[in-house]
Amino acid sequence: MSFRPALPSSLLALLLVVLLAVCAPPAGARDNDDDRRHEHSHDRDRERDKDRSDKDRSRDRDQDRARNALLQGEIRPLSAVLKTVRDKVPGEIIEIELDREDKGWVYEVKVLTSNGRRKKVDVDAHSLDILKID
Repeated sequence: MSFRPALPSSLLALLLVVLLAVCAPPAGARDNDDDRRHEHSHDRDRERDKDRSDKDRSRDRDQDRARNALLQGEIRPLSAVLKTVRDKVPGEIIEIELDREDKGWVYEVKVLTSNGRRKKVDVDAHSLDILKID
């Protein structure tokens, strides 16, 4: 006794394709919601990247200005500044800024002393003279 399917296999395949087409959601129906979510997510990412990019560009400009000043001999290398500060105010250096002021470049170095006090040391970036210790 042989088994014969009620429908030929090609007809079964066609019915399966039709069934899948009928049961599947319309193309793009769910994708629109996903697209909107992705679009909002991308907007947030672009805003965050724009903010970060502005900060990065500003930092890059500052670094370029400092490098140019060093190359032109307007300021001394940071290693020399740190040695000068450490000789005058022992402790852990926690922050360094380089500012252009009326009379030239000034390093502002913040030091955490061994007794836990914070001191600010202003150093002439060209001569390495200590201008002020707060």
